[in-house]
Amino acid sequence: MYIITVGAGDIGTPLIEIATGTGNEVVVIEKDAARADEVANEFDCLVINADATIKETLEDAGADRADALISTTDQDATNVMISLLAQELEIPSIVSVVHNPEHMNLFRQIGVNTMENPQRLIAESLFRSVDRPSIVDYMRVGDVAEVFEITVAEDAPIAGLNLVEADNEGLLDEDTLVVAIERSESDSPITPRGQTRIEAGDLLTVYSGSGATPAVTDIFGHYEDHETNNSNRFSL
Repeated sequence: MYIITVGAGDIGTPLIEIATGTGNEVVVIEKDAARADEVANEFDCLVINADATIKETLEDAGADRADALISTTDQDATNVMISLLAQELEIPSIVSVVHNPEHMNLFRQIGVNTMENPQRLIAESLFRSVDRPSIVDYMRVGDVAEVFEITVAEDAPIAGLNLVEADNEGLLDEDTLVVAIERSESDSPITPRGQTRIEAGDLLTVYSGSGATPAVTDIFGHYEDHETNNSNRFSL
């Protein structure tokens, strides 16, 4: 893909690293001269030291053949302006960071794909690591539902049962699905079926319509979640 990335700050720089590292053709627009020089020296990409809110800058960056533009500046107003110019130049895919949640509707109205406040997402992930230590990784789906990874403990209620048996015993409700299983002796993830048996030590990818609540993670033998939640109280 031919990708125009605007901004080479805390969000833009890792993005540039990923995009160039996976073989994409990347053009970076960075207003700060020193930062532009750093990126040019570090990554295999074209760097333009200019203002991306000027239409000619996007044209110089190859907007006419770009597959996507990603705007990562720290100002929502700037990201809106860049996104509107990208639309005018008919760039097929436009993505922007949104720092203030109140501005989300504005970006949606102009038809821009968004990522809301990455700093908050990082903070939520760090808090989850403390609040729910049994969760290896997770992704929120909508307001409540989550997809998460969790390892099956030795004493887990589900350990030793196949999915049909787990369902019959009421361990998995209609809102909880085991999506994939990673097992140490298997070279590739296992796609679970009704007769697939869950073993202690399995790393499961789970979808839960109610989120990774203690009631859900208990099924996989991680009762410490109750203790962690109760400990989130301060005493004097």
